[in-house]
Amino acid sequence: MNFANPYEIVDPRFRALIQPNAHLRQLATGFEWTEGPVWFADLQVLLFSDIPGDRMMRLTPDGQVGTFRQPSHYANGNTRDREGRLVTCHHGTRSVTRTEHSGQITVLADGYDGRRLNSPNDVIVQSNGAIWFTDPTYGILSDYEGHVAEPEQRARHVFRLDADGSLAPMIDDFTQPNGLALSPDERILYVAESGSSHDPGVLSVIRAFNLSEGRISGGRVFAEVDRGLPDGFRVDSEGRLWCSAADGVHCFGPDGALLGKILVPEVVSNLCFGGPRGNRLYITATTSVYSVPLNARAAA
Repeated sequence: MNFANPYEIVDPRFRALIQPNAHLRQLATGFEWTEGPVWFADLQVLLFSDIPGDRMMRLTPDGQVGTFRQPSHYANGNTRDREGRLVTCHHGTRSVTRTEHSGQITVLADGYDGRRLNSPNDVIVQSNGAIWFTDPTYGILSDYEGHVAEPEQRARHVFRLDADGSLAPMIDDFTQPNGLALSPDERILYVAESGSSHDPGVLSVIRAFNLSEGRISGGRVFAEVDRGLPDGFRVDSEGRLWCSAADGVHCFGPDGALLGKILVPEVVSNLCFGGPRGNRLYITATTSVYSVPLNARAAA
């Protein structure tokens, strides 16, 4: 693995997004399975989950690592809401929570239709305050990333939690829904299908759904990951999608074409934009956290 030249260019458009002299850096290592990176620009700190370690970690740009929360109830995906509060998916409590500015933790959702959620996985917040999250069964399949249990939900849903607290299943035809993100104009919802983790017959794809006035339609295949499966991903300000994969990070254009890859020596689970200028990609990959600067920034 060449940390000094980790790029695989597939489409000429990818050249404008990378800095050829920018190295991939391993910032921290020694974890069990890293996930859920979220950047706090006001604190200049990255938070991320070490799911089997039952903890959340804090990482500064210069590589200083500390424990943010332990136990974390097997926290997985994290994001921030429009008020800057931390929103977290937990396998252990099968819930989605919000950490208030005071530090108090509020449970936002832990069941639907009188049944416990499976194990909330990844989460995003829409500009109107609605919270979208995926609910596969990974956290209840074993005691490694949660607590083994039988699923109670009738499907592996993509849920929407409205600002008024009402919870509704929006999509129910995934084998295992995983990462999700919105297009910059919030007219498209992207959702990863990671069911190939346990069923090789499931395609490793990202699907795109149309959003309009609270309604969802479509579900076309936007892109397919050719190495491993899609897990977490982010959309940048120009509508390009940066996705985790077995061999690194895959960058897809708004048209779904593969533009290029950032090769990483460990299986990538998730990523986010951050850093002092917002143009650094932070990558959670198996036992480590990596970063690389780009000519791209997160969607606002």
